[in-house]
Amino acid sequence: MPTEHAQQLHSAILDLVREYHAAAHRPKPFLPGKSRIQYSGRVYDEQELLNAVSASLDFWLTLGPYGEKFETTMQNFFRSRDFVLVNSGSSANLLMVATLCSPELDQLLGEAGKPRLRPGDEIITPAVTFPTTLTPIVQNRLVPVFVDCEVGTYNLNPRLIEDAIGPRTRAILFPHTLGNPGAMDTVTEIARRHNLWLLEDNCDALGATFDGKLTGTFGDMASLSFYPAHHMTMGEGGGVVINHPRLKKTARSIRDWGRDCWCDPGKNDTCGKRFCWELGDLPSGYDHKYIYSNLGYNLKPTDLQAAIGLAQIGKLPGFVEARRRNFRLLLEGLQPLAEHIILPTIDPRANPSPFGFPITVREGIDRKAVTGKLEAAQIETRMVFCGNILRQPGFTGIRHRIHGSLAESDRIMHNTFFVGVYPGITSEMIDYMIETITAAIARQAVFAIR
Repeated sequence: MPTEHAQQLHSAILDLVREYHAAAHRPKPFLPGKSRIQYSGRVYDEQELLNAVSASLDFWLTLGPYGEKFETTMQNFFRSRDFVLVNSGSSANLLMVATLCSPELDQLLGEAGKPRLRPGDEIITPAVTFPTTLTPIVQNRLVPVFVDCEVGTYNLNPRLIEDAIGPRTRAILFPHTLGNPGAMDTVTEIARRHNLWLLEDNCDALGATFDGKLTGTFGDMASLSFYPAHHMTMGEGGGVVINHPRLKKTARSIRDWGRDCWCDPGKNDTCGKRFCWELGDLPSGYDHKYIYSNLGYNLKPTDLQAAIGLAQIGKLPGFVEARRRNFRLLLEGLQPLAEHIILPTIDPRANPSPFGFPITVREGIDRKAVTGKLEAAQIETRMVFCGNILRQPGFTGIRHRIHGSLAESDRIMHNTFFVGVYPGITSEMIDYMIETITAAIARQAVFAIR
């Protein structure tokens, strides 16, 4: 326990942090055409700084008490079997795929369960994706089966999934692109009927729902990102929602070096038989803290990051509502341009938690010219991630299968961009964005007529 003097110093330091936040982190006024409207950004107040400083004063350098509380809070949020905190959304995707490849699952799942993934097995996934959604599939010697996306939702087209299933198809990895939920009734039914694993890349969609149910709760597992661009942040960070009851042990093992032991840091004999185990070809009674049942990694963040994340969790409902408000205002304000652009399409059963506002230009409109005008006006733009990822230089030679045409994926690559809706964007900024986008599209439309 800290001494009384140490507690007094701790309190005095936090008072200085509050004073510093008020002086150094004051919002700046918006100046149209001069202030940069980023597509994303951190939204925080003094509480994040207080948590970060408090955690640093505790000097618990690895994942610890804040991490445990964060995992419990997120598990309760999703009402999931478990929640595993990791150091990025990319690591979350890696952890999901690696877990399904673990030989340990042969015993944990039994003969009645879905089979674990083996080299050469197929995973259905969209061609318009983020690189680290796909990379774990390739790294684990699995075969991605690329299915075309839909312009409007920008998700994997659910009507194409069933016909893409082959004799070695074992899973579907479904991202909710830009926070717009896919038709999960169709996707889950296909997965159930064909005994496929279902993984959700929920990194863009924290807080979104489909038919009243949170995205991230439909699949056997789901990934999240807490990078500053996402719905809430801890700097670098991510997590895996575990919904299947027999995956939690393996997922935690792979996150923590692949070890068989489940002791918390600083504890040594949770199981009560640390020197009594007989596993593999090890000598009888080999120290359980040094027995490894999986090919694993160290994917943990620090407790300081988890402390920041805990401050953000309480703000999440407000963050999501602000994103929805900004998305709605853009959708309403850009309706007059529907002749020249394709506006986002939302399933009537879905309530998105938007990551961005996508726009696809129609024939005769030059996307590059439009985004150039927006960037010059200090409105940041982004492509829809990789576009058709098979066009990316790092992925041209990967083993894969294509089902049907990827024409819409190519169309998204050539004609689609998105702008921000994050909570730091004000109504004044939205008005300026609508005005600028309208002028840029109108200018292009005039050129198209000529």
